[in-house]
Amino acid sequence: MTDELTFGIEEEFFVVDCEGHLSQIGDTVVDSAEEPQGELQHELTRSQVETATDICRTHDEALRQLRALRAELAEAAARRDCRLLACASPLLPESELPRITPHPRYQRMAEHFGATARTSHTCGCHVHVAIPDRETGVRLLTRFRPWLPALLTLTANSAISDGFDTGYSSWRYQQWTRWPSAGPPPEFTSLDHYESIVDGWLRAGAILDRHMIYWDVRLSEAQPTLEFRFSDVAATPEEAVLLGMLIRGLLTTILDNGTPASGLSNEVLRAHMWRASRDGLSGRCPHPRTGDLAPAAEVVGDVIDFAASALETTGDLDFVREGFAQLIESGNGADRQRARFAQRGSPEDVVDLVVVRPD
Repeated sequence: MTDELTFGIEEEFFVVDCEGHLSQIGDTVVDSAEEPQGELQHELTRSQVETATDICRTHDEALRQLRALRAELAEAAARRDCRLLACASPLLPESELPRITPHPRYQRMAEHFGATARTSHTCGCHVHVAIPDRETGVRLLTRFRPWLPALLTLTANSAISDGFDTGYSSWRYQQWTRWPSAGPPPEFTSLDHYESIVDGWLRAGAILDRHMIYWDVRLSEAQPTLEFRFSDVAATPEEAVLLGMLIRGLLTTILDNGTPASGLSNEVLRAHMWRASRDGLSGRCPHPRTGDLAPAAEVVGDVIDFAASALETTGDLDFVREGFAQLIESGNGADRQRARFAQRGSPEDVVDLVVVRPD
């Protein structure tokens, strides 16, 4: 089965002016860029852009594509005296709400969901991993749930937002879960169970279409994949690929071992995700096996050990261990944001920290 677990990674970014305030030319930046391997895409607001890799099989392949996609967008932004930011929440206070990209679907979403659409202004990283069929996907999704909090700590990258320290490592996660369909998925008993909830959302108008299924993990509507949507946009391409490889390794392990469902309630999992979003990698996190709080770095180390055999098979174990060691040494994106902000209390300094530089 391992050979079938191809993957892809999507990343969202902010486009800002030379001072670090949100720009409104994200759609222009995308349209003017030369598309390298992968895809450049518009986003809900005009101050955002999105990238997507092609289908990948190795961490080297994904890393090469992510670096090229970031560099191309950064260059396209620079040609318009703007900058690309790899952070998950806007860093500076803004005097106006973001403008919605002029696309019929996005405009309908803004009208229907009001302030939720205009103020849940965040940038995430989505990891797709291939599945053989949707029934298997639901079983894997259900068994994966307890591991989500530990993974959220890895790439938390939104400690500073609107000019202040939020007290959270992933403030984006708190903002994003205001959507009625967002947050941790329940423990599904079947594909029919999954579909019955989606049907109820549609009939209630809580989602406008199936692409608005915003669970932290969902069945993709466009590809035969599980899509992991819980993560902040990573501070670096290396950290994004570290997340992707660990997700693939865990899925492979769960699939090969027949790991049973945990019985973890959605209410408790939501609490675990809240704690992970607050503390990040430098604090404490509920352990996926016990639910007890432990140092997050130790918990993630246990997660890597659990997936080690699958990671070794795909040639990813050394990459994951080295990337994790680097995070322990330097801190994750949120830690680095907070350290820079603490020096002078200047969010502009954090802007300089997270700018994606053109090659």
